[in-house]
Amino acid sequence: MSFANRAIGLLLLCIAALPGNASSPGPQSLPAVVPVATPVDRPYPGELQLAIDATDIDRRIVHVTETLSGLKADTVLLYPKWLPANHSTTGPLDRFAGLTVTANGAAVPWTRDPVDMYAFHLRLPPGAKTIEVAFDYLSPISGRVDPVEMSHDLMMLDPINLLLYPAGYYTRQIPVTASLRLPDGWQYATALEVGKIDPHGITFRRTTVEMFADSPVYAGRYARQIDLDPGAAVRVTLNVFADRPELLAATPEQIAVHRALVQQAYRLYGSHHYAHYDFLYALSDQISGRGTEHHQSSEDTSEPTVFTEWDKTAGERELLPHEYTHSWNGKFRRPADLWTPNYNVPMRDSLLWVYEGQTEFWGYVLAARAGLMTHQQVLDEFALIAAQYARQAGRTWRSLEDTTNVPIINHHRPREWSDWTRGKDYYNEGLLIWLDADTLIRERSNGKRSLDDFARAFFGINDGSLDVVTYTFDDVVHALNAIEPYDWATFLRRRVDAIRTEAPLDGIQRGGYRLVYTAVPSAAQKANEGLAKQVDLMDSIGLLLDSRDGNIIATAWGSPAFKVGLMEATQLIAVNGLAYDAELLRAAIRDAQTDHAPIPLLVKAGNRYRTVNVEYTGGLRYPHLERDTLMQARLDELLTPRKL
Repeated sequence: MSFANRAIGLLLLCIAALPGNASSPGPQSLPAVVPVATPVDRPYPGELQLAIDATDIDRRIVHVTETLSGLKADTVLLYPKWLPANHSTTGPLDRFAGLTVTANGAAVPWTRDPVDMYAFHLRLPPGAKTIEVAFDYLSPISGRVDPVEMSHDLMMLDPINLLLYPAGYYTRQIPVTASLRLPDGWQYATALEVGKIDPHGITFRRTTVEMFADSPVYAGRYARQIDLDPGAAVRVTLNVFADRPELLAATPEQIAVHRALVQQAYRLYGSHHYAHYDFLYALSDQISGRGTEHHQSSEDTSEPTVFTEWDKTAGERELLPHEYTHSWNGKFRRPADLWTPNYNVPMRDSLLWVYEGQTEFWGYVLAARAGLMTHQQVLDEFALIAAQYARQAGRTWRSLEDTTNVPIINHHRPREWSDWTRGKDYYNEGLLIWLDADTLIRERSNGKRSLDDFARAFFGINDGSLDVVTYTFDDVVHALNAIEPYDWATFLRRRVDAIRTEAPLDGIQRGGYRLVYTAVPSAAQKANEGLAKQVDLMDSIGLLLDSRDGNIIATAWGSPAFKVGLMEATQLIAVNGLAYDAELLRAAIRDAQTDHAPIPLLVKAGNRYRTVNVEYTGGLRYPHLERDTLMQARLDELLTPRKL
């Protein structure tokens, strides 16, 4: 080899040795300091004892003291991260504060895991197997930040937010005993079994972390308990809490339809999966609305005037049937990829169109069958749902299956451009899929079978058992085929996985109705707008507005309003040169249908004012379901009460 060639070879070797060269191993990831143990299905050798003090209602701070035994020298404690019913990482770690740990009176240092912020590493002193833990849960003060859970008159406590538990075990294997202090004179309700009551508070019977975390407590100054199944061996109770005592005044007729809900559910499912069931029902505008399912109870919040202004609040009355149905669908029978051994193992939400979609379907059906809603009120709600998906632009690019990831992606935060990005459509589009399936079964079986038969066969097994039974997509298909042989796998995949631009209205059409639009809103739409204080023009110019100040809440993607740049964070100031008024805007839309002139709107976004001219001549459009007499009225059959 020549000198020149040797020099070139040496130069290449030097270059290869330089930092960053491809042959260099480069930076390597660091392992976790102490791995967090994977949960194993084995008995926990100790127990948890919790003392919860919820008396500080002025500051809305809950103080927790916890004693844990059976620990090893190296221990990891977990704060719940993946919350059941939320289907996402919504454990409120930002509201967890003031953590201290002691053993035999001496402080025990703790270290947060550098990767998993919900895990806390402890090194116990020699011989210590029991520790005392104290921390505060800072319940939200302002609804501008998070939903309000406590007021001076009532509170909603979720035990899952009020504990640390040891890693390495299934939560069903960890025993816990808890006590609770409430403000003097307050009443309470929970699915937890009470052991004793004394001046220091309530002590609940020993249970598991799984059952404890799944058993919220409602408490307040003003409460009423209503037996919904008098004389039954299995108690079902409507526990009502309110801002004021007069709001508790449910009439005998109103109580009767709630009792009918229980009987219609039993008629549908032919079983129950609770030792007793407690509706925890808050009628309040001081705390934030919610509906959350639990195995033996549900957290429900409605308008304060649900009972006292019954005729105006029909839209609120699907809530209880929905959450009650979850005791069968979601808690007893649960998607296999949504069930986890503890609250820090990731969930997967692929079957939420069954978990939530079919529950939404049965929520409306049971509301109609029980008399909580009239037949027409449910039809009106179905029309609003159908219209939403008839216009929703996001269905042109995103499948329903992909929307099941929404809770994980955005953690239930409000989003802009929801018509385009899509939201939790597995609820209402899922409802339409199951309406499609029901009417198809009815058609193919000449009315001999329906989705009722599926519900009894799928959710009605193991009567009286609380043990969770999981299911997969194939299990759903198999159960449908057992009721009515058909290619159900293809039926569901086309509706769930595929991009479908046409509106999913087959169930409505086969059910004997068609979606139509008129210039007059339905009674349900009027009531919903009144309760929400909104003006719904999504099916005309494409706007949803705050009725009080003209602020835009949502814009339909591709609508006339969208085309002139109207969007959230914009306020309507004037219509045709006159100060904004909801009726003035409706009148301008009606006039444009005749004179074909653009609708001039003065709007404000930030500190900028401008006038836009909305090109629209279609008039006011509100959705309704119209009877198609050429088709059998299968929708009417679906909503008819079942004989007891």
